[in-house]
Amino acid sequence: MSNTITELEGLLMQRSLTDPQLVAAAEKAADFRILPEATVIKIGGQSMIDRGRAAVYPVVEEIVAARKEHKLLIGTGAGTRARHLYSIAAGLRLPAGVLSQLGASVADQNAAMLGQLLAKHGISAVSSAGLSSVPLFLAEVNAVIFSGMPPYSLWMRPATEGVIPPYRTDAGCFLVAEQFGCKAMIYVKDENGLYTANPKTSKNATFIPKISVAEMKAKGLQDSILEFPVLDLLKASHHVRQVQIINGLVPGNLTRALAGEHVGTIITAS
Repeated sequence: MSNTITELEGLLMQRSLTDPQLVAAAEKAADFRILPEATVIKIGGQSMIDRGRAAVYPVVEEIVAARKEHKLLIGTGAGTRARHLYSIAAGLRLPAGVLSQLGASVADQNAAMLGQLLAKHGISAVSSAGLSSVPLFLAEVNAVIFSGMPPYSLWMRPATEGVIPPYRTDAGCFLVAEQFGCKAMIYVKDENGLYTANPKTSKNATFIPKISVAEMKAKGLQDSILEFPVLDLLKASHHVRQVQIINGLVPGNLTRALAGEHVGTIITAS
C-alpha cells in the first residue's frame, strides 16, 4: 500500500492530472468508506410527497420503525412544484443553472416538511453540501433528512439539449450514497419498479425485476424510471454497485427492502 501511495505522490508532483499512468495509480488507491453502515433512501417528490398525508404518513411510520435497526440518510425529491417552475423558467429562456437553483428550493421545502413530521422522533433535516453534522445525527438517532438536489446551482452542467437540469434529486441522492460509501441506495416511488413501458399509460407494460445498466440502454429504457445520468454514475461507481426501486405506496415495502429483500426492481452496474 505504501509503495502505491509513494508512486502516486511522485506522479502527482511530476505529471498532468490527466496523465494515464497517474490515473491508473490513483485508481489503485483504496477509497475510504465514510458511512459504510448507512443506507440512502430517496423519497420521491411527485410520486410520494406531492400525494400528501395518505402517502407520506405510512412512509414516516416505516422510517421511525426502521431506524431502530438501520442507519438512514433520507433524501427528498422535488416533484410537481419544481416542474411548474421549470416550465416557467424555460419559457423565460433562463439557463440550466438557474433552473437548478429553482428545483433545489422545492426539494429543500420537501426536506423541511418531512423534517417537521419526524421532529418529535428526534430526526432532523440538515442543509448544505458537506452534510457535516450527518455522523452525529446517525450516531444519536440513526436517521437524518437532506434535500436530494445536488448543490451544483449555477455550476450545473447543461444537458446536450434543452435547459432542464440533468442532475436532479435521483442523481443527488445517489452521489451522497456513493461518496459516503454507503451500503445501499433505495428509491421510493409510486410504481413497483421498472417496466418495459410506462405502466400508467401502457396496458402492455411488463415488470422487470432485475436488469443491468447496459441492458437498460440496449432496450431504450435509460430514461424510464430514474434520471438518465444516474445510470452512468452507477456504471462508474466504486461502492454502490446497484440501486433498488420500490413502490412506497405498498405498506411494508421499505421495511422489506431495508432488510435486504428483493422488492421492486434492482438495477446493477454490470
